[in-house]
Amino acid sequence: MLAWSGAWLAFAGLQRWLPTAAALALACALGTAASLLGQGWWRRALIAAGFPLSLALTGAAAGVPAWAWLVPLALLLLVYPLNAWRDAPLFPTPHAALGGLAQQAPLPAGAAVLDAGCGLGDGLIALRRAYPQARLHGLEWSWPLRALCALRCPWARVRRGDIWAACWGGYQLVYLFQRPESMARAAAKAQAEMAPGSWLVSLAFEVPGATPFARLQPPGGHAVWVYRLGEGGGESPAGTTVP
Repeated sequence: MLAWSGAWLAFAGLQRWLPTAAALALACALGTAASLLGQGWWRRALIAAGFPLSLALTGAAAGVPAWAWLVPLALLLLVYPLNAWRDAPLFPTPHAALGGLAQQAPLPAGAAVLDAGCGLGDGLIALRRAYPQARLHGLEWSWPLRALCALRCPWARVRRGDIWAACWGGYQLVYLFQRPESMARAAAKAQAEMAPGSWLVSLAFEVPGATPFARLQPPGGHAVWVYRLGEGGGESPAGTTVP
């Protein structure tokens, strides 16, 4: 409701100085930006689409040209590209979620670390806390999310790209916050491309059928599954859960 109300206020105010189509575009952009705060695809879609739908139903946009109604759809596709819907929804990594990871998956200074699907950069922030001396990289398909992530994380190299098409071979650790259906594919890609002794780290979701090197359980948060690649890389002598 706050997002819809804000979009309506922006539309009404902007109409005083801008053409109706431009006011519509900016108000829709505000609603789409607010949708990033929603949890789950349906909630985000409702937040983003609520203003243009209510505008159409009330008839308040009688002067808007027909082509202008493509603006909300274009904004949604820009922020949420179609191929990204196959992957995990945008859900930020808690900044303290990776506490203790460096003790279980140690890395040398200057090691290359990838946040595959970095979104707005919360995972990179958590990785920086865990590995302050690492070279952090982020990969994100959405242009707006990539731009916002780069602004939030100027100390990381953030690129636009498909996490499944990009090569993971140059990284000592790849971090994911995906979904259960993606984990087998991620593990196969990591095994095929990453060097023995590298690490695959997943927040919340484990690789089906694989034994983790370690499992961290932050108080009140999602489990962190840690896998070591290479010979015997999926198994830990202790097989312990790390609190």
